[in-house]
Parts: sequence; structure tokens; C-alpha cells
Amino acid sequence: MADVRLGSMVIEDTGPGEAVVMVHGLGGSSNSFQPIMADLGDYRVLRPDLPGAGRSRLRPGLKGLPGLAQAIQDALRATGVESAHFVGHSMGTILCQYLAASSPKLVRSLTLFGAILEPPVAARQGLKERAAAARKDGMAGIADAICKGSLSAASQAENPVTTAFVRESLMRQDAAGYAHHCEALSTMEPADHSAIRCPTLLIAGDADPVAPVAMGTALKNRIAGARLEVLPNVGHWMMIEAPARSSALLLETLEAAQA
Repeated sequence: MADVRLGSMVIEDTGPGEAVVMVHGLGGSSNSFQPIMADLGDYRVLRPDLPGAGRSRLRPGLKGLPGLAQAIQDALRATGVESAHFVGHSMGTILCQYLAASSPKLVRSLTLFGAILEPPVAARQGLKERAAAARKDGMAGIADAICKGSLSAASQAENPVTTAFVRESLMRQDAAGYAHHCEALSTMEPADHSAIRCPTLLIAGDADPVAPVAMGTALKNRIAGARLEVLPNVGHWMMIEAPARSSALLLETLEAAQA
């Protein structure tokens, strides 16, 4: 495993084979995908910490989610990646959608966990308020609220390690970077889904209040040939709540895209 530092951005780069780029969501980091990494030994897996998250410093002048998507594309160009399979979670699924629409030669397939079409109006206002809270009070209160509001009741009751994993990820966030991402999400515009032509798998949890099944269905109807899989008793952090099933679905997509 090698950590590649490109300016302020850090990318974990591991393994041989075809490139798989894993893009984390709001409050996450490259570590969000750790529970499903064991099954990806045949692939070159690149996991960036987005600017302002994990080990990557917030980059001055970065404009919204399109700016984050461009940062990923610039980093891949610097590491010699010309095409890859893209895996996203939550906010990261939006960045993957942007790249698939704008750079079809770069994106060979999409596997999107907790895929977001766009935040509804109420959620956009909530994101702005959360940004202000992060800047004022830090991450502790936000971390507790996110764990309660995004993990399924089954995961919280039966697997305390899952809650601890998610809370730790949130507590390690730079408050200013997290606030920046909240504000970027609050003003985002959907991708041009008519331009997405690659194989696409959408994975939803039936207990996910952030990206509910209805949102996955709406996104499926916008992307030609997209497939939707629904995981029972799973919330928004499905790679952590249901790693075995998440990994199996991802491998199916990767293998099908190579056929």
C-alpha cells in the first residue's frame, strides 16, 4: 500500500490490475471502504481523501461539488489512471455521477452506495445549519446525531462496532472542511444523467433516511440501463453495516463490466 500525496490531497493506492476509484461521502474518508477492501485484491484500488476530509487539507478556491470532482480527475491524471471503475458513497456518488457524465472515457462502471440524486429543499437548509454548527461547536454533537439518524435501528442495536466506526470517522473530520462540504451539497445541481452510458449499479438500504429507496428508484429511471439493489435492515452506511453483501454486489459489477 502506498499513500500518494498530490499537493494537499492524499490517495491510498494499492494492488495490481484494473483501476477502481472509491469516493467517500460527507463525513467519511478513504477508510469508509475498509470493510470491503479484502475482496478487492485483484484490483488497483485508489481511495482519495477528498480535499477537506481525512488527511487531505481543504484547498482554497475549490468551488462546490464540481470542484471536488475536478480534484479527483486531476489526481487520477497525475497517477496515470486513464480509465477506472468508480465506487461512491453518499456525497461521493454525486461526484461519480458528475465524472461519468462529463468524462465518459474515464468511467468504465459505477457502483453507488446510498446514491443521492439531489438533497430535497429541507435537507439543503439543514446542511447549511449543520455547516454553521460545525464551525461554531465542532463535530461531537453532529457525530452523535448522524449516527442516530443514518444507521439502521438493527445496526445500532445489534452491532455497536458499526456505530463506533461511523462516529470515529465523523469525529476525525476537520470541522472547517466538513462545513465546506455541507455548503457544497446544499447548493449542488444534479448531473446530466442522459450523458451517463456506463454500467451502473445503485445499492440502497431499506432503512436509509438519507438516500431512501425512492431516491434510488428515481435515479435508476434517469440513468439508462441502471440496476437497483435494496438491502434489508440497512441504513446509509451499507459498506459498514452489510459489508459481505456490499462486497459481493460490487464484485458482480466489476466482473460484468470486464466481460
